[in-house]
Amino acid sequence: MPDSPSSSAQAAREAVARRLRTMRKSAGLTVTELADRCGWHHAKTSRIENGHTAPNATDIRRWAAACGQPQDADDLIAQSLNAESMYREWREQIRAGLRQLQESVIDLYQQTELFRVYSTTMVPGLLQTEGYAAALLSAIADFRQIPVNDGPEAATARVERSRIIHQAGHRFVILIEEAALRYQLGDGDAMAAQLGHLLAAGALPAVSLGVIPAATPDRRMWPQETFHVYDDRMVSVELLSAEVTITQPSEVAQYVAAFERLRTMAVYGAEARALIVRAIDALTC
Repeated sequence: MPDSPSSSAQAAREAVARRLRTMRKSAGLTVTELADRCGWHHAKTSRIENGHTAPNATDIRRWAAACGQPQDADDLIAQSLNAESMYREWREQIRAGLRQLQESVIDLYQQTELFRVYSTTMVPGLLQTEGYAAALLSAIADFRQIPVNDGPEAATARVERSRIIHQAGHRFVILIEEAALRYQLGDGDAMAAQLGHLLAAGALPAVSLGVIPAATPDRRMWPQETFHVYDDRMVSVELLSAEVTITQPSEVAQYVAAFERLRTMAVYGAEARALIVRAIDALTC
């Protein structure tokens, strides 16, 4: 991953430029011939191919049509739009506080019918209790040196937005690695309450909760970074320094495929509850 949002966006823009250049060459067109077919100056073609100018949707559609590959336009448009917005540092997102960050995704949640969430190390936000969320968000505020630690207020906002799991019209398929049940956030009581909440949430009609056992033999998919898939249109990936938002259809499809493979390794129902109960018992040992 590039070191900064600007370098990441430039790398993504250059990837679009390479695809467009390859498309032109595969069609056997010179820079001037492509420009003539698109109705612009050849200098614009050069600027786009060198990553100096970002093409808009109309540019890409004309380019693809000129090369006889109009079917590739939508994917290229998504990739180009993603270039400037794909990489957002957390430090930029939390300038207004962690509570505001929780509330900023409410519209996205309401617009999503199918949530697919995979988490390696912690209980996903949609299933967090207030005590667990407060411990996590306060630790984040401390690590990121936010002047005003609004972790408790952010936890309240997180729990409030999570009430969507009780609203009609939404489905939630949530996968967690067994390790997430063992990493303690907050005190023992907070962690016990969180694990108890998982037992209840996993029984909700709209929620499918799977746990991937640590002892899963011959894993068909290695552990991944935490990611959320919103319907089939967007993926958000959580890194230490930033959030990566993916909208390019071909990349979204890769995450969906990875999720489905991870899903086959999880246990559900009584087997998942047994792993959660075992983690609760471990708190008192």
